[in-house]
Amino acid sequence: MGKCMIDHSHQDVVEKLESLKSFLPKDLITKINRFLDDSHGQETLNTLFHLLKKYDLASEEERLDRNKKLHSLISG
Repeated sequence: MGKCMIDHSHQDVVEKLESLKSFLPKDLITKINRFLDDSHGQETLNTLFHLLKKYDLASEEERLDRNKKLHSLISG
């Protein structure tokens, strides 16, 4: 993923997650929602947004890689 210069808000991340619910594993959605119940820094929000971005268009291999990165990010 390239470096994006746009800061994504908490609401941007919530909306992106909502739009991808039919593509993400249910357990991961639950964990991300719990993670988003807390406040997080801009870098974390940007990283989360970009891991979700175009998830629906990613190959199965890419999705598995992103799932690992998402789990790692939200597990702290």
